[in-house]
Amino acid sequence: MAALLLLPLLLLLPLLLLPLLLLKLRLWPQLRWLAADLAFTVRALRCKRALRARALAAAAADPEGPEGGCSLAWRLAQLARQRPAHTFLIHGAQRFSYAEAERQSNRAARAFLRARGWDWGPGGGDSGAGGAGEGERAVHGIRDAAAGSGAARPVREGDGATPLAPGATVALLLPACPEFLWLWFGLAKAGLRAAFVPTALRRGPLLHCLRSCGARALVLAPEFLESLEPDLPAVRAMGLHLWAAGSETHPAGITDFLAEASAEVDGPVPGYLSAPQNIMDTCLYIFTSGTTGLPKAARISHLKVLQCQGFYQLCGAHQQDVIYLALPLYHMSGSLLGIVGCLGIGATVVLKSKFSAGQFWEDCQQHGVTVFQYIGELCRYLVNQPLNKAEHGHKVRLVVGSGLRPDTWERFVRRFGPLQVLETYGLTEGNVATFNYTGQRGAVGRASWLYKHFFPFSLIRYDVTTGEPIRNTQGLCVATSPGEPGLLVAPVNQQSPFLGYAGGPELAQGKLLKDVFQPGDVFFNTGDLLVCDDQGFLRFHDRTGDTFRWKGENVATTEVAEALEALDFLQEVNVYGVTVPGHEGRAGMAALVLRPPHSLDLVQLYVHVSENLPPYARPRFLRLQESLATTETFKQQKVRMAKEGFDPSALSDPLYILDQAGGAYLPLTPARYSALLAGDLRI
Repeated sequence: MAALLLLPLLLLLPLLLLPLLLLKLRLWPQLRWLAADLAFTVRALRCKRALRARALAAAAADPEGPEGGCSLAWRLAQLARQRPAHTFLIHGAQRFSYAEAERQSNRAARAFLRARGWDWGPGGGDSGAGGAGEGERAVHGIRDAAAGSGAARPVREGDGATPLAPGATVALLLPACPEFLWLWFGLAKAGLRAAFVPTALRRGPLLHCLRSCGARALVLAPEFLESLEPDLPAVRAMGLHLWAAGSETHPAGITDFLAEASAEVDGPVPGYLSAPQNIMDTCLYIFTSGTTGLPKAARISHLKVLQCQGFYQLCGAHQQDVIYLALPLYHMSGSLLGIVGCLGIGATVVLKSKFSAGQFWEDCQQHGVTVFQYIGELCRYLVNQPLNKAEHGHKVRLVVGSGLRPDTWERFVRRFGPLQVLETYGLTEGNVATFNYTGQRGAVGRASWLYKHFFPFSLIRYDVTTGEPIRNTQGLCVATSPGEPGLLVAPVNQQSPFLGYAGGPELAQGKLLKDVFQPGDVFFNTGDLLVCDDQGFLRFHDRTGDTFRWKGENVATTEVAEALEALDFLQEVNVYGVTVPGHEGRAGMAALVLRPPHSLDLVQLYVHVSENLPPYARPRFLRLQESLATTETFKQQKVRMAKEGFDPSALSDPLYILDQAGGAYLPLTPARYSALLAGDLRI
């Protein structure tokens, strides 16, 4: 009897010992996450299959119908047919269904088509009810015009305006609002390219952006007209069509595009007007942040727009979700991931023109928000807010985005949970993306063999001093070991292309690496350093331009900032390198913002950095600020801060210097500054 009782244990013994054997063979850290890897891979394959089926259906659709065009056109038309009454967009007190979004974008498309030199005839055609009549004749009129028969006549004859050519670029200078979406979708349906111009740009940078993408028209928000007035002569000299998106008083030569669109009927336009010749063709431009120079117009292909339809499906969201989006629409995270991702699952998006940490939870309760798309700084703003009764009892179950630092992650979940955090990684112009689908705190994704089989990428050794990958004697790159920072690269191929930027090929210099693992191969250079641990989790280490050398060692600004943010009296930290006369490399400087009602404890700060950072990584200078300067996409401004340096006579902020000899942070007085320049103060 005892032997029978022991028999199951004996049979289970090999299974119990298997993890120990795998651990000895160093396989267990990877295999323990196999179930999660398989589940995400299955989800990704289903998503890919669904997108392919949609694309094939669009290709087989009637080219005169609305579902035979580009992916944005046919997806919106599809949703308007499948769930017309479902709310697509909430903006303030306004609510728009998918059917209404389709009608609004159709009006915009027809107005843009008139600007292309086509006339739909009196009344603009029928409302899309089908059958022969004026709408059908309008379709054939457009087809004849496209064939060059001369059946169409120029819009606004005699005003000197040159009709927009097929595929012309129209720049949008608008805040996050419904009109941005109607114009964007309308441009896509009319076979024109949109260029999303950052709303803060003026003067030289603005004109540079318009020129670099070859814009032939500009639609701008009326509230920007006053600040843009000095730029208007130069814009007019470029020969651009100028429209305002609103009915306020405009300067001469600027007309109200929304009024023109409202005069059009809301029937669908033929799909063939927007159908790309090749899925790799450029369909829109999104500008890089320009933190180290003038912005560049990244080419976004029809393929990428289609792929972004799968973003929220990959994140585990569904069509009944309500997504909170408070990111600029000129940024990829807001437009391609937020809006296009929402279209992909047919969900509802709550669009905010400006993020308000104080209003966030009230908004979530009011609209039944279930998904929040973040940039890391937004989560930091929320955890630094006073307690709010609305933050309890919310329905938010998933927060997804990028840039969430570990300290904020922990505080966010502890305070607002239970909810799932899904950190992702990607670049506007990049061909690689990662998802932290296991929820491992602090990770941006996984480098499992299964994931890399379908979405290949690698980490290679990189020399911060030379700014180049480290190569072996054969001239090939070297993969990193677990725990070693490496440059993230991804192979460029037909499935994962790199289109580059509008303008000359020199703009893409450094973004492509050749002969990486074998002669002749080509990889995309992300410019980011990541670390892969022994379990296959990826963690962001630093940007190649942010990492600097001091005392012969590489200092990662992200690593130093995370160490400092562990101090309870610090609310925000920005770390960068500054040049010091008489010293090689760059010394670390940290801009600090205190967490109310705390004060700066220099003794505790010195003890903390001494215990948690190696000597070369300890900030040599501290700059106490009331708030940190960020871009409109919430990126910390490092370049300007580094240029400002640490001269107490030029800066009004309180400054401190690390005295290595005395083992303390001291106020950086003019006398100590002079001693530093004279070499009498050791840092």
